[in-house]
Amino acid sequence: MAPRWQSNNTQSSNTMAAAGRSAQDEAAREILVFGPFRLDPSQRRVERDGSPLQLSGRAFDILLALVRQAGNVVSKTELMATTWPGAAVEENSLRVHIAALRKALGDGNDGVRYLSTVSGQGYCFVAAVSRPEQRQPAPTNPTYVHNLPAHPRQMVGREQAIQDISERLRAQRFVTVVGPGGIGKTTVAISAGHALLAEFAGHVHFVGLGETGSAAPVPAIVASSLGLRARSNDPTNSLATFLRDMRMLLILDCCEHVIEAAAALAERLYQAAPELHILATSRELLRVEGEFTYRLPPLPSPPEKIVLTAANALAYPSVKLFVERATAGGGEFALTDANASDVGNLCRRLDGIPLAIELTAGHVGAYGARAMVQLLDQHLNLLWEGRRTALPRHRTLRATIEWSYNLLSDAERVILGRLSVFVGSMTLDAVRSIAAGSEDDDTILAIIDSLVAKSMLALNTGSQPTRYRLADSTRAYAQEKLAASGDSEAVARRHACYFLGLLEKIGDEANRDLSTVAEEFGNVRAALTWCFSDQGDRRAGVALAAASIPLFFKLSLLAECELWVTRAIEALDDTNGGIRQGLVLHTALGAARMLTGQLDELGANHLRRALELTERIGDIPGQIRLIDQLHLLQLFVGKYDDAFGIAKRGEAIALANNDSNAVARMRVLLSISCQYLGKFRCLSLIRRKGIATYGPGQGRP
Repeated sequence: MAPRWQSNNTQSSNTMAAAGRSAQDEAAREILVFGPFRLDPSQRRVERDGSPLQLSGRAFDILLALVRQAGNVVSKTELMATTWPGAAVEENSLRVHIAALRKALGDGNDGVRYLSTVSGQGYCFVAAVSRPEQRQPAPTNPTYVHNLPAHPRQMVGREQAIQDISERLRAQRFVTVVGPGGIGKTTVAISAGHALLAEFAGHVHFVGLGETGSAAPVPAIVASSLGLRARSNDPTNSLATFLRDMRMLLILDCCEHVIEAAAALAERLYQAAPELHILATSRELLRVEGEFTYRLPPLPSPPEKIVLTAANALAYPSVKLFVERATAGGGEFALTDANASDVGNLCRRLDGIPLAIELTAGHVGAYGARAMVQLLDQHLNLLWEGRRTALPRHRTLRATIEWSYNLLSDAERVILGRLSVFVGSMTLDAVRSIAAGSEDDDTILAIIDSLVAKSMLALNTGSQPTRYRLADSTRAYAQEKLAASGDSEAVARRHACYFLGLLEKIGDEANRDLSTVAEEFGNVRAALTWCFSDQGDRRAGVALAAASIPLFFKLSLLAECELWVTRAIEALDDTNGGIRQGLVLHTALGAARMLTGQLDELGANHLRRALELTERIGDIPGQIRLIDQLHLLQLFVGKYDDAFGIAKRGEAIALANNDSNAVARMRVLLSISCQYLGKFRCLSLIRRKGIATYGPGQGRP
């Protein structure tokens, strides 16, 4: 007889063997299907549409563990214990295999998701899984019952946004997509809903609030959309009860005009239903508990001063969208190397806003890209119409902007109109100086914050100092409102005076840094344009033109500098301009003409006029500098006698003022003139004078 311990062990072994055979039999029968994949644990094989998928052994073990617990979070500790039994490994090893799995499965491609990272906990397999031996295999593209609008088929450049929003919804449960009108919030929300259909087993519900009035009973609309019969005027509690134990994604689209009611409902449902995920779209934040903000950026556009070809322009989503819309419906437009820069400029001028790009692209066949740029320079066309099937607020740019404008308070509308005087971006200091009328500083700051929150004013925190910007389409609309208010002249005057003061302040600094105002050039140009217009202030224009000369020279915009300086000189007598202003203007005009190759008598006359003014105010160093320029100009145009004469005049001024350095410089000019004239005796004499002036050990001119 066998010992008891041996008998027990034998029975235990038999039991374990039977259990092992049972497990093997079970594994042999187990087939797991998800999407286009078929996983066979017994063969340790994964197929995609019948073709084997190459996975490492570790990656296969991780995938099998996650698929068997699909819909549940599997901790990192459990996964590492399953994949590396009895071994001590670092968490990074698990991450490497998860990344390899995502790549092999195509996770995230076209919005399809399989693996989700649950921060601080582990990983979850989020796709639907079926077992063929228990029920019919799930189709590759399962059909779910939902009320989502059709999936946008021509969406461009939003793949990363959809992925980011989906990830944040999983982690945060409540996400509000915020952005200005026409940026594509609804399109992205619908696309995210389609991408998450499998994860929510089809329980994705879309409620569009855009066509409701501002006083619409939002809870009743949501309840009716979900098929609930309202038993009271406010069915919020009934909604909370209905959704309490339901795993669902609720999309509340276009909340800005019913912001108070939408915010209250969203917060209540978020608190009452722990399995409910909420995705809202709005032009401003709901500002409630649990809300996570996703600010939808514009489509990337080509930067300025980049050489574009048809090939590299299409790398920018805004250009790609423009071309797709321009060629839709059999349009004759084609992107070429010749028009690529114009198209890139259009997309940048339209601030990468998809709706603005679509509306503009629809007319490029009639006008051409170059003409469209010129039209934008003249005035942004807010009336171009888009698709007939679009919502009324999206059929024209005007309708889109007007929708947001009508939601502003009277004070916000006034400040928005005043901000339209700015070209490009603006600093907070400029905003406070120019936008303020009778309002105090605290009121202005509060309104600016509100306009940013409502996506009417963009904020760039990456710059120092922080800068704000109106989209060109919004600016054009606000300019119309400012003109209608009768306040445009006063605002333009404050705008011009602000930038005049800024330039004069920097000009007075000992170590001035013009790079700090280079970004203000668009505003300086706009201020000059207004000053010399029929309604402008020419006195301020003369001062501004004089103060902006160093900026024009720094930016090498000499031809434009000549334009504004000429206008300022013409206005000098009418505005009783001072001698110093005239001196600066005539000097700049003569120098600008020389540097642009205009070596003529007109430039020389302006330099002579500047020399006269320096003599009137006794500016000796200024006289020497101008004589130096005049001498060079006379040499360039072949007037060698005049060059010799102006150098002699300079020598006399330098000797009279006992300025040895200036004397030496003028004698250098005299010697150069003598060489051109062939007066070699005179040249020898001048050189001896130069040596005598400096003496031994003092160097030579």
